[in-house]
Amino acid sequence: MELIVGKTAGFCYGVKRAVDGAKEELKQNKTLYGLGEIVHNQEVIKELENLGMQFIENIEEAKGKTIIRAHGIPKQIYEETKERQIELMDYTCPKVLNIHQIAEEYANKGYYIFLLGNEKHPEIIGTLSYCGENKFVIEKEDDTIKALEALEKSEIKKLLVISQTTYSLEKFYIIEEIIKNEIPRDIELVIKNTICQATEIRQKETEEMAKKVDSMIVIGGKNSSNTKKLYEIAKQYCKTVLLIQNETELVLDKIQSNDKVGIMAGASTPRESIEKVIKKLEEVSS
Repeated sequence: MELIVGKTAGFCYGVKRAVDGAKEELKQNKTLYGLGEIVHNQEVIKELENLGMQFIENIEEAKGKTIIRAHGIPKQIYEETKERQIELMDYTCPKVLNIHQIAEEYANKGYYIFLLGNEKHPEIIGTLSYCGENKFVIEKEDDTIKALEALEKSEIKKLLVISQTTYSLEKFYIIEEIIKNEIPRDIELVIKNTICQATEIRQKETEEMAKKVDSMIVIGGKNSSNTKKLYEIAKQYCKTVLLIQNETELVLDKIQSNDKVGIMAGASTPRESIEKVIKKLEEVSS
């Protein structure tokens, strides 16, 4: 069995920054709150909980210093924390903060905003709070025409298109093409590809890897948006693709002993999880 491990597999900059920051703070302060899961990975969550971190869903539950995760938060929560005198450690990814600035700038200029992503994802929930009243979330290609109809009804003649940092690059290009083909000529159109470069590189590497291996293993949390996208990409080009959270979920009956196996991991997957999967595969193949 030949193993090929993705160069971009594992923590991205924003996630690593947030997790490392939380661990450092926990060395000094045994009471630390996290507003929402700091990453979409249960192993990381359990490790931080064991160190003393408490994860909460609403800022009202915070009774002390609180970490803002890489996904960011809605604008109004910053005001709430000031009123409640809660100290924040803001680890919102700089890429996400940049999208907030873009959205707010163009909303103030009177633009209608199309935001590409999953409307239930915390990053999108946060970004929407900067988009003003005239906005539409496009999750899949089929939503684009509905969005254009909403734009037409608004009678606004300026449109900004941005996306979630971990959105599918392939879908972004398809939706961009639909918008350019269908939008009325009197609309001023601004399209900004705000997909994180690390996400783009990881998705491209996954595609290239999937094309040249017999089977693939994608490691990451079941609720990780970027991990699911890697899995979807791999399935397009590779017949056998397994999506697992850790080595305990590794079922090898679909992988042959002489297979060339590709290993990729999402942006919220710690290096330790990847190494444990590699070790188990090496033990089985030896």
